Amino acid sequence: MPMQQQMPQYGAKPAGADKKILAGILGIVLGGLGIHKFVLGYNQEGVILIGTYLVSIVIAMVTCGIGAPLIFIPTVIGIIEGIIYLTKSDEEFVQTYIVNKKPWF
Repeated sequence: MPMQQQMPQYGAKPAGADKKILAGILGIVLGGLGIHKFVLGYNQEGVILIGTYLVSIVIAMVTCGIGAPLIFIPTVIGIIEGIIYLTKSDEEFVQTYIVNKKPWF
């Protein structure tokens, strides 16, 4: 008996699309901490973002607030990525971030 290829049902989301909304919201709300990267499986990039965030907080404290604008760099990156995730279609999101593993923007 030949094996039948299972076709996705009409209107079914592609595998991995369930991460899109969670990653997008976390990117907007907690973008500087890189939590959205961990949700997508990009652990190295998540560590880079949280490390940058923590270092910028330390610099802000050591410089008595002069270095505080540095905190916005990882935060803005997270917000931009969250918006990008949410504006892509499910298919485009899966193709870009799940299949092709594009870690940044």
